[in-house]
Amino acid sequence: MLDQKTLSSEAVNAIRVLAIDGVEQAKSGHPGLPLGAAPMAYTLWKFFLKHNPQNPRWFNRDRFILSAGHGSMLLYALLYLTGYDLPLEELMRFRQWGSKTPGHPEYGLTPGVETTTGPLGQGFATGVGMAIAERWLAAHFNREHFPIVDHYTYAIVSDGDLMEGISSEAASLAGTLGLSKLIYLYDDNHISIEGDTNIAFREDVLARFAAYGWHTQRVPDGNDVPAIREAIAQAQADPRPSIIAVRTIIGYGSPHRQGTAKAHGEALGPEEAKLTKEALGWPTDKTFYVPEEVLAHFREAIAVGKQQEHEWQALYRSYAEAYPDLAHELNQAIEGKIPVGALDDLTEWAEGESLATRAASGRILNDIAPRWPTLIGGSADLAPSNNTTISGGGDFSQENPHGRNFHFGVREHAMGAALNGMLLHGGLRVYGGTFLIFSDYMKPAIRLASLMHQPAIYVFTHDSIGLGEDGPTHQPVEQLVALRAVPGLYVVRPADPNETREAWVMALNSTTHPVALALTRQKVRAIPSEKAKGLHRGGYILWENQAHPELILIASGSEVGLALTAAQELAGSNIAVRVVSMPCWERFDEQDAAYRNQVLPPHTRRLAIEALSPLGWEKYVGEAGAVLGLDHFGASAPAEELFQHFGFTVERVTQMARELLSRQDHD
Repeated sequence: MLDQKTLSSEAVNAIRVLAIDGVEQAKSGHPGLPLGAAPMAYTLWKFFLKHNPQNPRWFNRDRFILSAGHGSMLLYALLYLTGYDLPLEELMRFRQWGSKTPGHPEYGLTPGVETTTGPLGQGFATGVGMAIAERWLAAHFNREHFPIVDHYTYAIVSDGDLMEGISSEAASLAGTLGLSKLIYLYDDNHISIEGDTNIAFREDVLARFAAYGWHTQRVPDGNDVPAIREAIAQAQADPRPSIIAVRTIIGYGSPHRQGTAKAHGEALGPEEAKLTKEALGWPTDKTFYVPEEVLAHFREAIAVGKQQEHEWQALYRSYAEAYPDLAHELNQAIEGKIPVGALDDLTEWAEGESLATRAASGRILNDIAPRWPTLIGGSADLAPSNNTTISGGGDFSQENPHGRNFHFGVREHAMGAALNGMLLHGGLRVYGGTFLIFSDYMKPAIRLASLMHQPAIYVFTHDSIGLGEDGPTHQPVEQLVALRAVPGLYVVRPADPNETREAWVMALNSTTHPVALALTRQKVRAIPSEKAKGLHRGGYILWENQAHPELILIASGSEVGLALTAAQELAGSNIAVRVVSMPCWERFDEQDAAYRNQVLPPHTRRLAIEALSPLGWEKYVGEAGAVLGLDHFGASAPAEELFQHFGFTVERVTQMARELLSRQDHD
């Protein structure tokens, strides 16, 4: 039987060698990080992490993020060793088609993976969102003697993570909010793909984090398990978020590659792998080998985790007896259920009433919020413009963790990732607002939300040249088409206040798709409330003067009003014309062919109108159709003048329509 020190050493080496063998078998991967970071990972998982391998979704578990997702074999080794439903055979299929061990960790695919990581900095910022969720839910649900929500968020972060701007945004936010249950282990190995980090990264990292308001520590030897253990314990005792710089050696144990960039992103090769195993005192004639005593040591996590969850369940039963309404609310929130009546009897606007869709959005949000206590969100310093404030909801802060309104600051990218973290944590529905133009700053986080099927809601206002005088730097042109290109993201550009109401209903009913709402600054006229319900099908017939049109005008957002006015003028010339409101391409494409052909009959001339990039509309207008769009940047002037100068007028629409029909006559 091994003594404790030897057992710990062997356990660390088991992680290292599994990583070596996985990368070797795949002939690709990143062995350097697992070899260097194995001691800190072992220390965290063995002595601190509260989790149940047999129930990875236990709500009060600690969350662990491998932000440096390229080192995925480190995480897969830990999951296998501690008893998750990830058999050794899956480690042998690392990076292969259909395996549960892809090149970077993917949420929803591998049991125990809390978030998809790989794009550096995303895991760091997502963890901040998880810690925010824990803080808010604890403040809302916990009662004296009943710490129902009480856990940590941990991550292993790398030099590359800390170079990314999103990490600076998120770290600043975390320090401002005083997220005390956020603890990050920094794999301080001084190596990036191009070489020593001195070539691009010479800052005093801990001084930077101290300035953000974090608790900072340094462990000089990355193999010193007792020192790492002591540092984590000190981090838990501090009321600030914590970062521990652990000085590691990338590729540790590899005679010819350790401490060099060569250890980062390629298999060691058979000879170097053998030499590394020899250096670690591991059998060289076996692959994917773990001594029974070492495996049993790791598998103690099963019994420990089961007991921890059992104790929590007992506490929860007592909590439910003492606070049945709160327990019911928490159950509903964890299960993602919509509170009864939350989406009923929402504001309706009379036809012709004039209101900006951003203002309508704010009104609908405040219709829903009192009925949905765990619906929370905020803005990247634009709440008065985005209309994202919950009236009477209070401001979330270090001093007031009950607040429902989040001030993310001018940090769009961190906001996007924090929303992901809050959703992945569970128990909340969340939204975040900014101008549509600044969706560019948060695009990577939006992409990951879609990849992970997280129903984040993005309130993007000032959606076209209609924002006016702020000029081309703030006027979106290509942003909507870029969002529409994200697989699985619903992009909704409502035409009026009533469609905006339905857009919120659609977004809050979505459980597997993020939703981007593109809303106007300028006022638009309300269409009939019942008609607006067609938004749920993505596109629908809003108006027509005959059942069999010879021309269809298709539009979204503020341009629907323009299409209606132009259609009525064309109708006065005895032209059979139809107006189709197309607020959400993705939902329309999900409808069956019969419905799509009913709305857009084949062989009917079509003109699309949208004051944004025309790219993509050819799919709906066909080769014989036309698009009135914006293929250049805007200008600084009042909105009415811009629409006039750039041709978004009744005269221009009717001219293009007549030209289309004239072409048809000559075909």
